[in-house]
Order: sequence, then structure tokens, then C-alpha cells
Amino acid sequence: MNERIKELEQQCWSHRVDGTLVDGQLHFDTQKFAELIIRESVAVADDYVKECTCEEHIKCKPRTSAIGRKIREHFGVERERTN
Repeated sequence: MNERIKELEQQCWSHRVDGTLVDGQLHFDTQKFAELIIRESVAVADDYVKECTCEEHIKCKPRTSAIGRKIREHFGVERERTN
């Protein structure tokens, strides 16, 4: 695994399961891990299209949000809200 996967994994350990403290044991939140990977994948896809330098760049740019939206819809992950 690369370092980014390890960083995402570290964000998914907690002392709580469904809001109840577990006797000092850490719990790995697989749902959160999957969501973080999906969000990261959408960001990579969006960045790749934004950086496109092909002659058809005009065709690529409108697809950026559509690609991310389709990936999120496929996995049932809502768009991150920005404050």
C-alpha cells in the first residue's frame, strides 16, 4: 500500500462503535475508510481532467463534475459540503 492509503487508514480508527465506548479497544470504521477512498478517487479524477492538456480539453472540462458525480452515485456517497 502507498502512504496515502496508510494515512486514510489512520483516520478510521476510534474508540467508539455506534456511539458506545468499547473497553479501550480500537474499532476500525470500514464505512469511513471506503468513503475516504471514494472521495480521494473522485478528487484524483477531477484533478486529472482539470490538468488535461489534450487538444480536446474543451470536451474534457465539462466531464469533471460528471465523472465525480457518477462515481459518488455509484457508491452512494454524497458530495462533501464546504463551509
